[in-house]
Amino acid sequence: MLPEPIHIPSEERCRRIMADLGMLENIVAHCLQVCRVSLLLTDHLSVPGLNRELIRAAALLHDITKTRSFHTKEDHSETGARLLADLGYQEVARIVGQHVRLDRYPLPSAAPTDAEIVNYSDKRVLHDKIVPLSERMGYILEKYGSSPERKRNILLLWEKTEKLEKRLFAGLPFAPGDVSGLLAVERSARDCQGLPHRL
Repeated sequence: MLPEPIHIPSEERCRRIMADLGMLENIVAHCLQVCRVSLLLTDHLSVPGLNRELIRAAALLHDITKTRSFHTKEDHSETGARLLADLGYQEVARIVGQHVRLDRYPLPSAAPTDAEIVNYSDKRVLHDKIVPLSERMGYILEKYGSSPERKRNILLLWEKTEKLEKRLFAGLPFAPGDVSGLLAVERSARDCQGLPHRL
């Protein structure tokens, strides 16, 4: 019996969903940058089984309910996953539900997964700027560490994300600090060739 096909929204469909949900422009800019980082990592990792189109869609839509969460105080990773599942994008929903905290953190020898790439990429983008992991996690600690328990949880997440970064970059031909420069070079090359700014 063949497995069920994975339903992945096109880039155009992702942008329509973002517009329909009234995402704030700064959140859209953040999602676009997370998508660029995710695809850079995906394109340079030699890992069978990574699904580039799935990663693209999940990165674009990872903060799909964040705008409304400012008013509702909902957990945007949970509600974003639920919304996308209701739209028929189960695999995208599974990754979106893990963009804040992964369901599990595998052993150091495990191959990176789609969810880990999107999760890590989100931790490297502060607003729409690519920053070191320590800067982004420091921002999260300052903004959301309102109680000793929350601070403890964020510090634990920080530690796990540092281990994830080591795992990811063990299989990459560049260092974490090179990500921003590599994306700038790729964008510059596209500009010189007159190609459209696709993700």
